[in-house]
Amino acid sequence: MKKINSALLITTALLVFISVPAKINFAEEETMPISGIKKILIAYFSYSGNTREIANQIHKIVGGDIFEIQTVTPYPKNYDAVVKQAKQELASDYKPALKTKVGNIKSYDVIFIGYPNWCSTIPAPVKTFLSEYDFSGKTIAPFCTHGGGSLARSVTDISKLCPKSTLLDSFAIPGSDVKTAQSEVSEWLRRIKITK
Repeated sequence: MKKINSALLITTALLVFISVPAKINFAEEETMPISGIKKILIAYFSYSGNTREIANQIHKIVGGDIFEIQTVTPYPKNYDAVVKQAKQELASDYKPALKTKVGNIKSYDVIFIGYPNWCSTIPAPVKTFLSEYDFSGKTIAPFCTHGGGSLARSVTDISKLCPKSTLLDSFAIPGSDVKTAQSEVSEWLRRIKITK
């Protein structure tokens, strides 16, 4: 009888020991934030450095890979010349050639797209970037720096270029505030549920 009781106790103890980790792992998977289970790319175009600053802040919080969208022919340094060129590109639906490409876009689940608001929408290099890849089934998180125009119609234009993607709530911040935007960036990432 003692042998049977001992065997039952050992068996019960083993079953409890084996089952506990399974329950803990399952609970961890259920509550894991998106960045813990998804591959992230932060792609951005920056003329003055403001969008680059926000892209780097996002990268520090969520990790992933970071990619700067750069044109083969750089934009002029003169502000008025850039505005004139941006308007011409928008009017003609021009898509400038880009310097580099993302190696394997298919491997990414979540793609942050960062840009300055140019003429109330995305700059032409971002249009090129979004046109060069298939974003079907991807989750896109747009973020924008601006001089007072906020997002304008940029998110609508992104959705037209990526009709088979899921767009998350966007983030916009004045260029003058980017250096001190860490708390706002963190709050946005919490809101869209992309955190470490």
